[in-house]
Amino acid sequence: MLKVVRQIGQTLYRIWFYILVAIPIIIFFPVLVVFASKETWYPQFFWMARNLWAKPILYGMFCFPKVTYEQRLIKKKSYMLVANHTSMLDIMLMLVVSKNPFVFVGKKELVKIPLFGFFYKRVCIMVDRDNTQSRTGVYRRAQKRLQQGLSICIFPEGGVPEEHVLLDKFKDGAFKMAIAHKIPIVPMTFYDNKERFSFTFFSGGPGKCRARVHKFVETHSLCPEDTVKLKTNIRETILDDLITNS
Repeated sequence: MLKVVRQIGQTLYRIWFYILVAIPIIIFFPVLVVFASKETWYPQFFWMARNLWAKPILYGMFCFPKVTYEQRLIKKKSYMLVANHTSMLDIMLMLVVSKNPFVFVGKKELVKIPLFGFFYKRVCIMVDRDNTQSRTGVYRRAQKRLQQGLSICIFPEGGVPEEHVLLDKFKDGAFKMAIAHKIPIVPMTFYDNKERFSFTFFSGGPGKCRARVHKFVETHSLCPEDTVKLKTNIRETILDDLITNS
C-alpha cells in the first residue's frame, strides 16, 4: 500500500514538472517568439529563460538550487560550460548557475518535445552525433555565437548515462572547441539532480539541487594535441567531486 501511494505521488510530481515547463512558455509565448527570431536579441531571450522559466520550475518542484563558486564568471566574457548530465533539471540548474548568456549544444532529438522543442530548435545549436557534416557545422555555428559575446554549454557525456553509471566517458567536442577558440572551460558538478528527477519514472522528490563551479581551466596555451589530456583532467575533477560529495 505504501509503495502504491509513493508511486502515485511520484507520478503527480512528474506531471507537475511538465505543467511547470509549459506554463511560462504559454504565458510568454509571443514575447519569446520575438526574442527568438533574431540572434542579437538572444540575451533578452536568455534572461527570460533563466528568470521566468528555469527558476520557477526548480522552486515550483521544491528543488532548491544551492551553488558553490570556486571562481566567478566575468560579465561579457565567453566560456565553455561543462557538467555531468543525469536529469532534465540539469538544463534549469545550468541556467541558474550562469548569469552570462550561453547557448546549449545538444541532441537534435529534443526538438520533438512539445513547446520546448519549438524554441530549442531556434535558439540552441543542434547536433546529429551520427552525422559528420552535422558535427562539423556545430563548430561553425558555435564560433558565430562566441563572436557575439555568448558562452557555449555542452554536457560532454553526450547524453544521460545508464542509471548505474556515476559519470560516463567524455566526448572530445567541448574540449576541441574550447582549445580552438581559446576560451576558458568552466567545469561544474551537479550532485542531486538524478535523485530529484531522474529518467526513471517512479523516482524523484523535492530537496536541494547542489552545484559546484570549479576553478576555470585556461586553454590559451593549449593545442589540439592536448584535447585528450584536457578532457581526462576535467572528467577526473568532476568524478572525484561526485564520489566525495554525492
